[in-house]
Amino acid sequence: MLSKLKIKNFSKFKSRSGLRAIVANTGWLFADRILRMGASLVVGVWVARYLGVKQYGLFNYALAFVALFSPIFTLGLDDVVVRHLVRQSSNKEEILGTTFWLKFLGGIASVLLAVSTMFFLGEHETLKIWLVAILGIAGVFRASDTIELWFQSQVQSKYTVIAKNSAFLLNTLIKIALILTKAPLLAFALVTLAEFAMSAIGLLIVYQVKGSSLWLWRWSIASAKTLLKESLPLIFSGFAIMIFMRIDQVMLGQMIGDSEVGIYSAAVRVSEIWYFIPGAIVSSVAPAIYAAKEKSESLYYQRIGQLLSLMTCISLAIALPMSFLSDKIIMVMFGSGYAEAGPILAVHIWTSLFVFMGLATSPWFIAEGLNHVSLGKTLFGAILNIVLNLLLIPKYAGLGAAIATIISQAAAAFICNAFDSRTQKLFKIQVRSLIHFYKY
Repeated sequence: MLSKLKIKNFSKFKSRSGLRAIVANTGWLFADRILRMGASLVVGVWVARYLGVKQYGLFNYALAFVALFSPIFTLGLDDVVVRHLVRQSSNKEEILGTTFWLKFLGGIASVLLAVSTMFFLGEHETLKIWLVAILGIAGVFRASDTIELWFQSQVQSKYTVIAKNSAFLLNTLIKIALILTKAPLLAFALVTLAEFAMSAIGLLIVYQVKGSSLWLWRWSIASAKTLLKESLPLIFSGFAIMIFMRIDQVMLGQMIGDSEVGIYSAAVRVSEIWYFIPGAIVSSVAPAIYAAKEKSESLYYQRIGQLLSLMTCISLAIALPMSFLSDKIIMVMFGSGYAEAGPILAVHIWTSLFVFMGLATSPWFIAEGLNHVSLGKTLFGAILNIVLNLLLIPKYAGLGAAIATIISQAAAAFICNAFDSRTQKLFKIQVRSLIHFYKY
């Protein structure tokens, strides 16, 4: 069914301009994610075995805590900036320069807020505070991702893939060396930070080599106001998404302990590793969807429908076998010390259905100017997730957190669309994507 659907969707796109660029760009993004998936999975599992359940849980608690503040350094700008660059490529220096400084300032603010919040919560464990501080600084270096947005708008992601993967592979080798030399936990945080710094340098070099100049970038208050006005709902939506993705680990750490976070994180690592698929596809197809909106409403919805149908089918193809093989997968990869992660993985893997669906609908909300609607339903799902975690974690620990995540993701990405007249058309397309038989 999956292969037939891919062929069917491909044939519908083949006569359209820009297909070759989209396919090539998606191929590079997939190569990037597959390389990262393979290497990070192997080395990540090795790190998990080396650190043990408790220290691995502590490290993932710090990662999750920092992630809660990531919307402050991304500022929800990525999709908005890509859309502006597609429409106004001649004004790229002002758009890129303004975006860079907004992200840079956001990165500094996110570090300060993350560390301050640790103290506010009464955290006095020095190692945990240092982990949050070091991992938080990565947000400052991610201001360089502005360059990636330019190449993405031009459907030329191969250049950023080369730059970022060079840093990734080097740091992967360093992590292996840390394991072999029995390095302390803090060293793994430092090497994670180093990867972002090296990626930033790589992106700057690639941008210069391709004939562009950073010195032409300029700050514009008017552009900053425009970008922030459009991205403001996405910032709050980003917070809600991070609550979806990471609050479970933070709450597990606060309510149960670091060891439970380690068990849960092992399951989540396997479950979330597939999320590169919708990210790669949507980021490549989004410019074509924005362009279709300007040309034809029927073509626009046809592309939205094809994207949703493909994403739904892929997610189901992943979730079904993974749910039955979860125990064996955890035992083989992480060992008996993480055996309790098997049932958690069997449940959490179904979150992918709604994550894929949610990412596939994001270009629609942006193109329709309904970011505030997306924010509302995402916030509802985030609040629901917190409430369910409070109810389920004390009784079911990690398994309860997984159940809470699925329910809240389903509510935000799918069910909420049925109750709003503005999104009911999208909801119908989502339903059709679930049954596979509707001909777009």
